[in-house]
This record gives sequence, structure tokens and C-alpha cells, in this order.
Amino acid sequence: MSTVANAPAEARPVAGSGTILEEARRVLRMEAEAVAALGPRLGDGFLRAVDLICSRDGMVVLSGVGKSGLIARKIAATLTSTGTPAVFLHPVDGLHGDVGIASPGNVLVLLSRSGATEELNGLLAFAELRGMPVVALVGDTGSPLARQAAAVLDCGVAVEACPMDLAPTSSTTATLAMGDALAVALLRRRGFRAADFARLHPGGSLGRRLTLRVRDVMVAEDYPAVRGEATVRDVIVPLARMRGTVPVIDDANALVGVVTAGDVARLMEHAEDFLGLAVSTFMTRTPRTAGPDELGAAAVRRMEEHGVMALPVVGDTGLEGIVHLHDLLRAGVV
Repeated sequence: MSTVANAPAEARPVAGSGTILEEARRVLRMEAEAVAALGPRLGDGFLRAVDLICSRDGMVVLSGVGKSGLIARKIAATLTSTGTPAVFLHPVDGLHGDVGIASPGNVLVLLSRSGATEELNGLLAFAELRGMPVVALVGDTGSPLARQAAAVLDCGVAVEACPMDLAPTSSTTATLAMGDALAVALLRRRGFRAADFARLHPGGSLGRRLTLRVRDVMVAEDYPAVRGEATVRDVIVPLARMRGTVPVIDDANALVGVVTAGDVARLMEHAEDFLGLAVSTFMTRTPRTAGPDELGAAAVRRMEEHGVMALPVVGDTGLEGIVHLHDLLRAGVV
């Protein structure tokens, strides 16, 4: 029996917690530096890519192999969600029938770290045959792919974050960031707005954040509002019922202030016989308000900025209701 075959495997050194954290910090630092280095290299190639995509009435077809293919899929999703229709095409599937998705009105975007990925050659030949412009996201601007492209985006990195400089790490992060930069540039070029974004994201929390209005959530019926001559005794129960905020209105239904639980608590500290005091003597006279048609997310931001839990809703007819932070959160605005 061979003693070599049964010999214990050479023990591998195990890194301690401190080493592991330092290694993780090194990776994050290197990838951040790789992304930051892209900015100074942006120029005419980036502008040409934006012009090419905006000049076509078709879609953006992205392709890549391996890790580049995964990044291409994500860029395609980002482009589509921000107003630039895009699709991922695997180069092998493309050469077995799926290339029919590409048309002269499209732009072909190819991703390759080396710029010499053989599997992309067939797509390059097809693009030339069909008159489709090619945008290349490459790590080598002198590569064959870069030389054949109509626009080149330099995604090169000095070194991968992988300690062996083998696994695509910094390079994929840089390419992904470049794809985001392209998507946002196209978004701005097309004048894409939040309302357009909402139409493309009708479901889930993102859709609610972009579409839910204050009037959809506010308490518009049977909410207590008092006149300025109302006393503390009169607002104790409404304060409890309305979670600590009661609007104060005049005879024309115009908002003149609010009484909050905090207002009453501060009053109790300074006045012994406070139950008979009129709310007009201590109410908050310039309260923060919301409009019925503004986004619920905007109302939430205002509440967070000013440390309040509710906003009177003021419209064309004066006070129309009150909106509470709890109700907005329950509705999934944030």
C-alpha cells in the first residue's frame, strides 16, 4: 500500500478574524479605486455611445461571456427600467437562431475584459452584415473588439482585487459602474422623469413610493378639527384618537395651527390650571403641511426632516384631512 496516497493533506494556513477583515477592506478599497479611475477616462467614446443609442429606434442588445455576460444582464435590466429598452443575448444562443432578435435599428453592446473573446466574433460579423453599430465595454482599448467598435468605453483596471489577479473582481465592478453611468446618461438625455419610472415599476414598494399620493392615505372623513377657542379639555380625547395631532381651523375651514400632544405636555409644565385654556394661546401657528396630490414619499421626508408624526392636508378648499406617518409606512411608501 502506498504511504504517499494515505498521507494527510498538507495543512493550509487559516486566516484569523483580523486578517479576514483587512482583506475585505483591501478588496473594497481596490474596487472603489478602480471605479474612481474611470471618470477621467470618459470622453468622446462615451458621448458617441450615447448618440448612437439615442439615434436608433430599436433596442440595445447586450452580450458577453462568463462574468461579463452576468454584468451585461444587469446593465440590460437597468437600461430597460430607465427608459432604454434592452435585452441580453448570449453569443452562443445568438449564433443558433436567437440572433434574429437583432435588427438594423438596434445597437449591439459587447462586454469583454480582454476585448478578444472568441465567442463574440460571430455577433460582430452579424452586426457588420446588418449594419448595426457596436459599442464595446472593454478592458483593453487596443484589442480587436475595440478596433471594430463604433464607440469604445474603457473599463480597464490596473489589477484585479483577487489576490492572484485571476478572478474578475475589480474589472466586473468597473464595467458594472460604467453600465450604470451609461444608463443614467441616457436617462438624462431622454428627459426620463420619476413619473416615467413609476409607469415601468407599477408593482411592489418601488411602485408605491412613486405613485402613492397623500390623498390615498390621509384621514379625510370624521377627523377632529377644532376652533381656536376650544379648550385643552376639549382636545384631550381628539388628541388620543388622532395619535397626537389635532388641526385648528377658522370659520372658513382655513388651517390656523395645530395642537399636538407635545404642546399640551409643555403647557402642563408651566401652567397649573391649564384645562380651561384656549388652544389659540399655545398652539403651533405655523405647522408643516402636505398637499393632497403630492407624493406620499415627499410627505414622509418632510416629517422626518422636522420631527413630526402627522401633517394637516391643505387643498383648494382649506383643510381636507390629516396624514399620519404610521399610515404612510403601513402603505409601503418607504
